Amino acid sequence: MLDFDELRELAADVRVFVDIAEDKAEALRAVIAAYDVVLAIFPANEGMGLHVIKGREILDRIAGSRTHVMYSHTAIAVPDLEHAEVLKLLTTPVEQRIAA
Repeated sequence: MLDFDELRELAADVRVFVDIAEDKAEALRAVIAAYDVVLAIFPANEGMGLHVIKGREILDRIAGSRTHVMYSHTAIAVPDLEHAEVLKLLTTPVEQRIAA
């Protein structure tokens, strides 16, 4: 089960990391590369929306079994679902974008 307060704290940490970086795009790429699962969080009608930027396969495996897979995760705050989808597209390796 995801803890929304934890996700907000993780997103705040990522925001600070990116804000202090000289190259903000590279900092964001580094954050996404460093974690197994990266979630975008954004305001939604029912509180908080979630969109998986990276790690859908891991989350699907956990949901489809009764095992507890160990994985690292973080969150990135974005203004809306559209920004989350664009961030996912922009951070997908080029080989995967071409194959799709």
